[in-house]
Amino acid sequence: MTSTTPATGPGPAHPRRRRALRVTAATVGALALAVVVPVAWVQLTGQARVRPSVESVEPVDAILVLGAGIRPDGTPSPYLRRRLDAAAELYHAGVADQVVLSGDGQPRRDGTPYDEPASMREWILGRGVPDAALTLDRDGLDTTASCRRTVELTGARTAVVVTQDYHLRRALFSCSRAGLDAQGVGVSAASATPRKWAWWHVREIPASWRAAVREL
Repeated sequence: MTSTTPATGPGPAHPRRRRALRVTAATVGALALAVVVPVAWVQLTGQARVRPSVESVEPVDAILVLGAGIRPDGTPSPYLRRRLDAAAELYHAGVADQVVLSGDGQPRRDGTPYDEPASMREWILGRGVPDAALTLDRDGLDTTASCRRTVELTGARTAVVVTQDYHLRRALFSCSRAGLDAQGVGVSAASATPRKWAWWHVREIPASWRAAVREL
C-alpha cells in the first residue's frame, strides 16, 4: 500500500502578516493624503483666480511681474521676457497704472552685481511702459515676499500677477495669504530644453506642498 502525503501550498496569510499589510497600506494612504490635500488646496485656490487672457483681466491697483533670472549679459531670461511682454500688454490695455518689477537684486557672494529688477526695467521701458509707472522691488526673493512687498511699496490691495502658467496657481495662493487680492495671467513655459521644462513642472508639487504647510 502506497502512502501519500497531502499536497501543501500557500495557505492563508498569517494574522500578523495581514496586520502588517493593513498597517502599511494605512500608512501609505495617510502619507499620500498628507501630500495630495495640501497640494490640491494650493492649486485649486489659485485656479479660481486664473484669467485666460489679458482681455479677461479686471482693472486692479498694480501689475506684479515676478523675477525669472537674467542672462550673463544682464538681459532678462527668455521666461522673464515673456512675463514682461505680457505686463506691458496689460499696462497698455489700461488694467493698472503701476507695474511692480519684483526679483532678486542682491549681489552674489563673490561680489558680482546681480539686479533682476534693473534688467526688467530696461526691457519693459523698451515696450513703451513709462519709468514713472514702475516700482522696483529688489527684495522679492520668493513669491510670498514679492506679494507682500507689493502691498508695502505701493499700497496696492488688488493686482494681476504675471508668471509662467505652471507657477501661476501657487503664486496666486501665496498672494492671497500675503493680503493681496490677485488675479493671474500665465505666459508660455515652452523651453528649448525639454528636461528643464519638465523639471520646473515637477518641482511645483513640493513647492505647492511647502506653501500650504507654511499656512497651517
